[in-house]
Amino acid sequence: MSGTTLAGAPAGSIFGGRVLPVALAVLAVLAVAVLAGGRYGLLLAIGLGFGVALEGLRFGFAGPWRAMILRREPAGLLAQLLAIGLVAAVAMPLLASHPQELSPAHAPVGWAMVGGAFVFGVAMQLVLGCGSGTLVNAGSGNVVGALALPFFAIGSFAGSLHLGWWNGLGLAPVVAVEGVSGLAITLAGLAVVAGLAIRLGVPGGSRLPRRLWLAAGVIAGLALLNLVVAGQPWGVVYGLGLWAAKGAAALGADLSANAFWAAPANAERLAASLLTDVTSLTNFGIIAGALLVSLWRGGLGAGLPRLPVQAWVAVVVAGLLLGYSSRLAFGCNVGAFFSGISTGSLHGWVWFLAAFAGSWLGIRLRPALGLEARP
Repeated sequence: MSGTTLAGAPAGSIFGGRVLPVALAVLAVLAVAVLAGGRYGLLLAIGLGFGVALEGLRFGFAGPWRAMILRREPAGLLAQLLAIGLVAAVAMPLLASHPQELSPAHAPVGWAMVGGAFVFGVAMQLVLGCGSGTLVNAGSGNVVGALALPFFAIGSFAGSLHLGWWNGLGLAPVVAVEGVSGLAITLAGLAVVAGLAIRLGVPGGSRLPRRLWLAAGVIAGLALLNLVVAGQPWGVVYGLGLWAAKGAAALGADLSANAFWAAPANAERLAASLLTDVTSLTNFGIIAGALLVSLWRGGLGAGLPRLPVQAWVAVVVAGLLLGYSSRLAFGCNVGAFFSGISTGSLHGWVWFLAAFAGSWLGIRLRPALGLEARP
């Protein structure tokens, strides 16, 4: 190839600018996987796959919702619905046949849950990232995402401290569909939403490019692997709240009196290593996967955007709201929308409607907060 690569760049610059940092990053991830060991190392690898797919194939949640609301382009939303349907087609029969080994993402609907989903929709459009999107943005060097992430974790922890009070405002019993009839209902619901999106979309906007077909299949496959290996559906929010809770405990906070962290399962995770928490491991993997893709592309981020002071304040507040609201709403786009619907939970559908409405407001708040400034 006479000193050039398939990408068209000089071989020497590829080694110095891409292969070396990518190789070092891969070695670091493999080292952590070895330390985690067995099942936990596999979960880290699954998270790495999520990160590579989300960043590399440009599959997300906040951006496609923005495209649908602003420009009536439904392709990204349709890819999400396709991935959810693929997961549901396998996950719901698996859950029915292995109720002892696998647990679904079922949660109740309540006032705080609906309000939390709405606020989450607003906040995710302010930072242009949901739960997984914030992890990907931070890993890829996006300054807004990197700033929002720690506040997302703090907000999730704060929400866990107040969750009991918010739930006291009213919760309905958990409603979920199961079995063959439940799967049929879920797929029919996805088809109705897809049909509505196509009808409201611009002509030709519903045609999925090849990368979105591929992304939907890869994300669905990884989500099913996560279900089988972790014993629970793909989630994001719990891991972030756990990181902040561990930080608070390290600083001397006594969480034993809090109902959420005193629950046996949560108390056990709080005392154990993060390398044994299934949600934290996939979160770490997502960040690492996005980092690898960015390094392979030649660099991190696009520099520091020129934003006014109020915009940076808005990012911090939005990060806190992302964490707090998603804890009240029993998940984000991943844990509530994606995993909730794909395992038959009614709360996933309610979450979707409330968060989509919140996204409409969030998009319209961006200019007023100075978040539409150019890099």
